[in-house]
Amino acid sequence: MLKVVTAQEMQHIDRVTIEKYGIAGAVLMERAGLAVVSKINELFFQSTEQRTKNTDRKTIVLCGGGNNGGDGLVVARILHNQGWDAEVFLTENPKELKGDAKINYNTAVRFGVKIFPVERFLTNPYPLTPNPCLIVDALLGTGLNKEVRPPLSDVINKVNDLSLPVISLDVPSGISSDTGQTMGCAVRANATVTFGLPKRGHLLYPGAEHTGKLYIEDIGFPRQLIVSDKVKINIPTKEDICNMLPQRPKYSHKGTYGHVLLVGGSKGKTGAALMAARACLRAGAGLVTIGLPETLVTSFQSRVTEEMILPLPDKGNGTLSCKASETIFRFLEKRANVLAVGPGLSSDEEISKLVCTIIAESKVPAVIDADGLNAISGKTGILKKSASPVILTPHAGEMARLIRGARGKSIRSEIRAQLDSEGQGAKEIERDRINTVLSFSKQTKTCLVLKGAPTIIATPAGEAFINPTGNPGMATAGTGDVLTGMIAALLAQGLTPQGAAVLGVYMHGLTGDIAARTKGEHSLIASDMINAISRVFQSISKQ
Repeated sequence: MLKVVTAQEMQHIDRVTIEKYGIAGAVLMERAGLAVVSKINELFFQSTEQRTKNTDRKTIVLCGGGNNGGDGLVVARILHNQGWDAEVFLTENPKELKGDAKINYNTAVRFGVKIFPVERFLTNPYPLTPNPCLIVDALLGTGLNKEVRPPLSDVINKVNDLSLPVISLDVPSGISSDTGQTMGCAVRANATVTFGLPKRGHLLYPGAEHTGKLYIEDIGFPRQLIVSDKVKINIPTKEDICNMLPQRPKYSHKGTYGHVLLVGGSKGKTGAALMAARACLRAGAGLVTIGLPETLVTSFQSRVTEEMILPLPDKGNGTLSCKASETIFRFLEKRANVLAVGPGLSSDEEISKLVCTIIAESKVPAVIDADGLNAISGKTGILKKSASPVILTPHAGEMARLIRGARGKSIRSEIRAQLDSEGQGAKEIERDRINTVLSFSKQTKTCLVLKGAPTIIATPAGEAFINPTGNPGMATAGTGDVLTGMIAALLAQGLTPQGAAVLGVYMHGLTGDIAARTKGEHSLIASDMINAISRVFQSISKQ
């Protein structure tokens, strides 16, 4: 797993590297500058011949007064030494620079780098270097924790107004490295070069859009610090996913790969349960049974092939009765080893009683989605009573409803207080997705999958996983039902709740990516993703 750090965690890694391992801060700064220059030359001048012949290698380097600005001064000096026309615009009085930034300012001056006050950039962005080919953003680093104000905000807005490519150092200036939120205003970079490990703000929106293409450079931090289990946020890599894939022994049968009971469907909402069931089979489950209202059996029967049907007591209007729990438990005891609840289930007080009873008394792992989540809104205390593992898969709106109904100060009480409407609640959750899911998962003892861009998985043990796959074309009806089926199938094949959630979400996003190559993002629908599941398995198996 690739670790993802907060500003504080990265500062700790930096400090321990210097104090315990004896690598001077100036050395790390020099390596950072060299890494950025190498990337600039790679992106803008592919060959030595291009670098030699091109006479328009001109750049503006915007430097703040901290270590990020110090990195920028190293970049300017190295570019200057390579023959670039590099101009630095400094936001601080040189006399007030400290530490390694001060050292590298003095070195740049001795090398002959042109350094001006940032006000000159605001007056005329090209005072001495006409037609620069790029801007290097080294204004603000990972430690930003307040809104950007003038004159820095004026500088950032000026950068964004210019039609020039921008490379940011460590994190685009103005982006919170912990939440990805814009702190008043932020640089829109074409590429960002960060050091050691990615920061949360690179992967969370809107920070991800401002980051552009992200490059992670090794500047010599000790491996023990980079892979430490103390860092709890991860990105699964292709190698991780390949290792998690369930094996298919030659000596096996359909029972080897589990039996999923999927409880869902109601009048007018039959498609959701069918899509979830089909995705479940495509994702490798040996058997899938759809538990649905008995008055809908005839309409379902003509549409299923490999799936089986379990008629459940309903209220005569195409929705389940709370009496269905008895049939469900008998079936689970005798036949199924995983339960999925929610797709197309509908919402009313009787459904709420049914879902709460199922969660409290089920002896098999369960995946709860859609109307199954709505059924426990205001009743999330039932989750801690469950005798078996539970995976929740809400989108931001469903997450807001769950939090509004939650009890306990640890469930992001400062967010819950602002959830006065579903729309506002979803916005608040998007402002701090990682900490929200971590606290809710810990409080409710569930594995939580917060769907969105990006989808984040959290566990009661305090770990979280940021999913790297998927695309905007997946923002269409039914894709959540497909995810429910895929996670349930992986649970049925023996994966842990964490493993099933991480692998299921990764594969789900990859189905969208593969389907979008032929269908396009605008035309992508959920059934396209189901059809792409087999290609995802083939793709992962080849890693």
